[in-house]
Amino acid sequence: MTDLFAPARFGILDLPNRIVMSSLTRCRAGAGNVPTPLMAEYYRQRAAAGLILSEASPICAEGHGYPRTPGIHTAEQIAGWTQVTAAVHEAGGRIALQLWHVGRISHPSLQPGRALPVAPSAIRPPGQVFTGRSMEDYVVPRALETDELPGLVARYAEAARHAIAAGFDAVEVHAGNGYLLDQFLRSSSNRRADAYGGSQANRARLLLEVMAAVCEAVGSARVGVRLSPVTSANGLLDDDPQGLFEYVVAQLNPLDLAFLDILRGTGGASQEKWVPFDYARLRALYRGNLILNNAYDYASAQAALHAGEADAIAFGRLLLANPDLTERFRRGAPLNTPDYETFYSGEAKGYTDYPALAD
Repeated sequence: MTDLFAPARFGILDLPNRIVMSSLTRCRAGAGNVPTPLMAEYYRQRAAAGLILSEASPICAEGHGYPRTPGIHTAEQIAGWTQVTAAVHEAGGRIALQLWHVGRISHPSLQPGRALPVAPSAIRPPGQVFTGRSMEDYVVPRALETDELPGLVARYAEAARHAIAAGFDAVEVHAGNGYLLDQFLRSSSNRRADAYGGSQANRARLLLEVMAAVCEAVGSARVGVRLSPVTSANGLLDDDPQGLFEYVVAQLNPLDLAFLDILRGTGGASQEKWVPFDYARLRALYRGNLILNNAYDYASAQAALHAGEADAIAFGRLLLANPDLTERFRRGAPLNTPDYETFYSGEAKGYTDYPALAD
């Protein structure tokens, strides 16, 4: 019977346990959105997890939507990430970079030349964005032209190559949480009339082209993908999420990916909203390694693995606040409480100063 402490093989990755660090935006990058030595220490502290999924990293300048998020599109950013991967590997860990484009979840003040953010369709998302100085309403984005999409696909492949050059063991394509690839998937944000809009197959086309290109660039055994079937993050809805994601997962099978990472529920700090969805259907359809993510604790994670619902479990806030979560789980030790006020600010405070058991 599989449990959290059993080893696993995910593509080319040999994992010593099935505890995965979920991707967590922390907004600690330096000037030029370059990863810093402080970030290297943060990830090094958590290297006992079977696999670290890094915070989301924009694939291009247009992909940014928040201040101080580390990119993977300049030589300086690649060099900064190299410090991070070296620190993780020296501590015996494995780390994958999450490839990100926020799409419409941005603002002209965060875009090159103060251009409009891009999206599948010119539909303004609800809410506001923090620009680094103030909160601003989202704007109506510019709909991407059909002939721009091959270049976007190429950007993902290039970013994947940059990640491997920076020492990452693998990459995860971020296709969830209301960002660009998810915006293409959803009926509420994709009103296109070309081959990338309309039917579920058309709306999934860009994601599948990105996945194929990234696999060709770095090898499918180094590639995973994040999906979030029912999240309403960033104003997304779909008229048939069950059918849509069953289609997507079935189409991913021939790629022979290292893993599929599924966010259960809606995500976010509050886990009060659970939208009905048959995750067991995705488990039955998908032939590869499945990571489940969101609101697990030790007991529920073990139960999910024992029941065969997943091959690994990802932890976000628990690993944020407990760098030695693996050892705490093993010993049944008490856990630190996350400091929500420092999730996205504070430099070392609330970032690298959570005490370990040895302290």
